[in-house]
This record gives sequence, structure tokens and C-alpha cells, in this order.
Amino acid sequence: MKKVKIITMIVLIILITMVSFFGVYTQVQNRMENQVRNYALDMDLDGARYVRLSVNKESTEVIKDANGNEVETDEEMTDEQLAENGYTKESVPNNSEDVLTVENYEKSKKIISERLESQGVGEYEISLDNETGDILVQIPENNTTDTFVSNMNTVGKFEIIDADTKEVLMDNSDIKLVNVMYGSGSSTTSGTTVYLNIEFNKEGTKKLEEISNTYVESTDTTNTTSENTTNTETENTSTDNTTTEGNTTENTTSGETDATEDSTETTKEIKLNIDDQEIMTTSFDEPIENGKLQLSMGSATTDVDTLQDNISQASSIASVLDSGNLPIQYDIESNEYILSDITNTHIAYLALAVGIVLLIGLIIFIIRYRVNGLLSVIAFIGLVSFYLLVIRYTNVSVSIQGIVGIIVTIILNYIFINKILSTIKKSEDSKKLETVKEGIKESYREFFIKLIPICLSVIVFCFINWTTISSFGMVMFWGITLIALYNYLITATMLKVKAEK
Repeated sequence: MKKVKIITMIVLIILITMVSFFGVYTQVQNRMENQVRNYALDMDLDGARYVRLSVNKESTEVIKDANGNEVETDEEMTDEQLAENGYTKESVPNNSEDVLTVENYEKSKKIISERLESQGVGEYEISLDNETGDILVQIPENNTTDTFVSNMNTVGKFEIIDADTKEVLMDNSDIKLVNVMYGSGSSTTSGTTVYLNIEFNKEGTKKLEEISNTYVESTDTTNTTSENTTNTETENTSTDNTTTEGNTTENTTSGETDATEDSTETTKEIKLNIDDQEIMTTSFDEPIENGKLQLSMGSATTDVDTLQDNISQASSIASVLDSGNLPIQYDIESNEYILSDITNTHIAYLALAVGIVLLIGLIIFIIRYRVNGLLSVIAFIGLVSFYLLVIRYTNVSVSIQGIVGIIVTIILNYIFINKILSTIKKSEDSKKLETVKEGIKESYREFFIKLIPICLSVIVFCFINWTTISSFGMVMFWGITLIALYNYLITATMLKVKAEK
């Protein structure tokens, strides 16, 4: 029975090791793919997307009337047409000289940072050239990188305007908060609808209530009355031996009325624009008094890909509006992916060096502690294998500092195992079960009391919003957790089973 327990644990360790180091492959179409998740590498190991934003130096031609007011027209007007209407055409810079200040450069940098953070880009680097206003952004390369890049230079000018008069009714100054919400229909087959939820401040709430009372779908009713009158005149004459006076009778029939009702539907509409691009045109069914405007992004769907697209679109708009509009218009000057200076070959050499040193240390275990040492070596290999799987499936971003954390964890585990084995060996009868249990208990107590300062530091590192530090903290957190739990469940169990009579 004792051998069966040990063999079972050894087989389990071998399986974990095979999965961790070699993977699990299944056939996908005409190729074999590893189903074990890859490591989430930091930019210093995996490379990054480098995006340079430069201040827009172009100009836009606008048409103005005699009073200097801008005239909007969808048609291209000739010089003769301009002269006839008293219009003039001017070339206006997209960024006037008075906005090109260091203060606005800094504000633009801050807004771009807020947009990246709101979209879940935890790791990025951003720098500003105070002389030119150019902004350099480095973000990780993944499936959503292009979406992040497309939002960087969006000005984010929000306007609700009258669809007819083009009067601006609300703008960015009225917004308090923008986020994404989800809702399901009453039917289970209707799916999920994604909403862009715009919450307005106190002043914006008042404006929205007024607008929702004004721009509503209405019906004008006109009553038309038709009156028909019929006059009938009858003259009766009687002849006798005497003269008879003729009597005339007039009968008038009046009041036959036909009434018809004509209905004309008239609707006042608003347009919601972002950066002068129309997002939607709509009217209101009822007044909005809570200061919240919910716009559906697409229709309800049960398709996962469609739902994800709707969420991505809504999240992009929300991040742009919630962070405020850029005071300066930027262009994407360059957008390229640059590989890290640290290649897979460098990592392979480091892993080989660590492996050789670890192998020597494990051989020393076997020589010094015999059977206990051999069982501890097997358990040690299982811990390293399981540890690498945990790092992958907890989405820890592995940086250079994270690799250092992995090496430190392996060293700590080696010290801990050596502590357990040496404590047991020092006992008078190292083969007794009680001796083994007491040795394990004593080793746990002494080792982890000394480790308390390190544990506290690691927890603090996990919450620091700097990937290089948080990567080290997360790697060490999972490492110390596994040292405590794995060795209690596997290593200690194997040693106790071996000591049983």
C-alpha cells in the first residue's frame, strides 16, 4: 500500500512535467497545435508596438459669410458662386498657434494615458517631446493593439446638435461619466444588447431634460369641416270663383356636415456627433430626467463574435469620451512593431545555465539524504513544472524581473527542502514517522517566520502599477504560495509515507 501511494504521486508528477515542458498537442485542421497556454511576456521580452504621434500641421478650407460666420455646405462652390453669395474661402490651421503650448502637450499625453488604462492596457510607456509636442507610445503587441492605436489620436469632440439648424445643444463639458453596459431581452433567444451609457453632470442633466422634451416624435392633427346647404322654394296657387291670395312657402334644410381629420407626422431630431462624424440621428419617446443617455451598439445578439465586436466598439467610444477631448489634433506619424533585444536564444541559454546548476544541487540531495533525497528531488521537479503552468494560466506578465522571481523561487524552495531533510536527518531516529512529522513542522515554522518580511514586500509589489515590479511580485506570490501548499501536499506526504511501517 505504501508503494502504491508513492508510485501514484510519482506518476502524477511525471504527467504534470510532460504537460508543462512538452505540451499537449491536438490536430486542428491540417496541423498540430499545443493546447497549453503560452507565457504572457512583457514588452522587454516580447517586443512592442511603437506609435509616434505628431502635431497636425495641415489646414482646412472653410467658407465664411460677410459677418465672418462659418457656412456649412455639402456642395463644392465655385469662385463665382462664392462671390454671388458674398462668401469668402479661408485656409484655417487645424491647430492654431495659441493651442500649441507645453500645457496642452502635457494634457494630451495625460488623456492618451487615461484612454489606454480605461481600455485595459496595463503595460505601456509614453513619453513627450516638449519642444515639438510629439508623443511616443509603446504598448504590447496583441489582437487588440490596432484598436488601441486607432483611438490614440481621436480628438473626442462630442456634440449633440439640432438635425435641421445644426445648433450645438450639448458638448463634452456636459459629460460626467461614460461606460459600457449590457442588457438581455425578455426572450431567451433575443440575446444580449450592448449599451453606451453616457451620464451627464448637473448642468448637462438639465439640458438633456429640455432636449428630450423638445425633440420628440409628434403628430399634428388638422380638422376640416364641409357644410352643405339645400334651399327649396315651393309656390302654391289656387283658383276659385273668388280671388284667392297665393301663398308662398320657403323650406330651407341646413346643417348636413362632413368632418375629416388629416394627420401629419412631424419629428424634431438631434444628431450625435463625435469628431464631426455622425454616430446616429434620433428623437425621444419620453423626457429623460435622470441625466443618463443609453445608446444601443448594434442589435441584440447571441453570437459571441458579434457581441465582442459590439463591446469593443462601445468600449472604444467610452474611453475616448470619458477621458475628454484632445486639445491638439495629432497624426499617427509612425506605427511599427519592434522586437525585443532579448531573443529566445538568450532565454534558452539562461534556462540551460539554471538547469545545470539545479541538476547539480539535486544530485547533492540524493547523495546526502539517500531515499529521502530522491523522493524530494522528484517532488522538486513536479513543483517547478506545476509552477510554470500556474504562471501561464494566471496570466502573469513575465518580464526580465519576473524571470528573476522564478529563479529566486526555485532557490527558496531548494533551501526549504534542504531544511526539511537536514532537520529529519539530525534526529536520533530519522526513520520514525513521528520524527519525520516533527521535522516537517519545525521546518515550516522556522522557514516561513523568516520569510514574513519577503511575503509582505511581495504583496505590495503585486499592487504597484508598474509592470516590471508587479511582474516580479506576482511571480514571487505564486511561488511562495506553491512552496507552502505543494510541499505540504506532495513532498511532506511522500516523506511520511516512506516513514510508515
